[in-house]
Amino acid sequence: MVLVTLTAALLTGCAQHNAQHHVQLSECRVPRLPTSARCGHIAVLENRSQANGRKIDIAFIVLPANTLSPLHDPLFMLPGGPGQSAAALAPLATALGSVRRNRDIVLVDPRGGGKSSPLHCAAFAPRDPLDEFADDDSARGAQDCLREITEAHGADVAQYNTSALVADVDDIRQALGYEHINLWGGSYGTRVAQEYLRSFPQRVRAVVLDGVAPPSMRINLDVWPSREAALSALFTACTQDAACQHAYPDLDATLATIKRDLGNGRRVSIADPRTGATREISLTFDMIVGALQALMYVPEFASLAPTLLARASAGDYAPLAAAALMVTQDAQRSMNMALHYAVTCGEDAARIAPAEAKRVVDTLRAPALAERNLVACRGWPKAPASPDSNAPLASDKPVLILSGGLDPVTPPSNGTKVAQTLPNSRHVVAAGYGHIVSPHACVPRLIEKFIDEAGFGALSQSCLDYLASSARPPIFASLLESR
Repeated sequence: MVLVTLTAALLTGCAQHNAQHHVQLSECRVPRLPTSARCGHIAVLENRSQANGRKIDIAFIVLPANTLSPLHDPLFMLPGGPGQSAAALAPLATALGSVRRNRDIVLVDPRGGGKSSPLHCAAFAPRDPLDEFADDDSARGAQDCLREITEAHGADVAQYNTSALVADVDDIRQALGYEHINLWGGSYGTRVAQEYLRSFPQRVRAVVLDGVAPPSMRINLDVWPSREAALSALFTACTQDAACQHAYPDLDATLATIKRDLGNGRRVSIADPRTGATREISLTFDMIVGALQALMYVPEFASLAPTLLARASAGDYAPLAAAALMVTQDAQRSMNMALHYAVTCGEDAARIAPAEAKRVVDTLRAPALAERNLVACRGWPKAPASPDSNAPLASDKPVLILSGGLDPVTPPSNGTKVAQTLPNSRHVVAAGYGHIVSPHACVPRLIEKFIDEAGFGALSQSCLDYLASSARPPIFASLLESR
């Protein structure tokens, strides 16, 4: 890559701001981004309370506006997870090409993830996706990882948190010379966006929150009942569909049969969905439920679940494994699990009372999934946080809230809750869509109009009507038939 200075020739929209701020960018290629981008980094203190302490690099990607006269308020995009990389947002940034007509788009790698001084540990090194599916010992892996990144690498794990990331985002804003910015946050990125608006309200013009995580949300615990509800809703949808009800009259009973047959876990032979080779794996009922919950993120995959469950109950687990891998392996490649635990354990775990955790866990089909996640947080340091970081955000800035009606992890009720203290907000529910609706159907155009106006007057009513009336994809009654 050729290193260049940020100039009008390369990033016209920021050039006039560089009298006070300088940053160097290099031309770069980002996976799944069809055009070249500009990549850069800034150095920040790992612990912002220690003026002479260790410094880390924070990486970002700039997609210059497709005009010689760009507007001076770019769109900053904040990834989810926590632990997702900025590069994972490249396809969505492409879908928002209409926003880029007039504005730069800036993708920010969170500290500890992507290329921002990533937290690396052997326990979470990339593995074969099928091995990952068949061997989830996250609790032991998280403990081993914590020891490695603190003892071997000397990282101050408590500093990898939302408030520090918010400060990093503002440092990038300053380095690039932007006076005001627009924000897009997805999933955990909505927590970051809300905290940025709370901390730097004078810098924010407009905000899009997609798949909202309220500030009070405890990711370690609160996602599990939502996932359970999404699976139950699918089973209910099957009973209301004549063909599905005829083919699979009792999916709960089918699941119970699988649980009984697997017992405490047993070895099964499956065909590797990528190679066709026979593999022996240890399979537990928890893994079956985990695979089903993964499918719920994408309604089109969820529609396959009844047929896949029937195949599994007949002893053929390969189709379910293959479908789950299609959903999860891309996310696994873009996630830094060490950062995920640093944030969720440091910020959320301390706010979960043991009695509450037991009450929630006892309601789940596969309680061990949640229990392992909670056990994994033992020993991780608590992150410093402001007193109001978990309080509802109050702001009069324009905020467009997007929710998927079938979202298994950040359901529409989250968006309704957040909207209560945002008087200048509009909550749009895409009834037939899942987690993160921004790239789908007419939503990119909706986002463009909202950001252009920093308001709701230009939102397409036909788009809003379509999203409100959209429905769950038809459930496959058979893999060999279509309707």
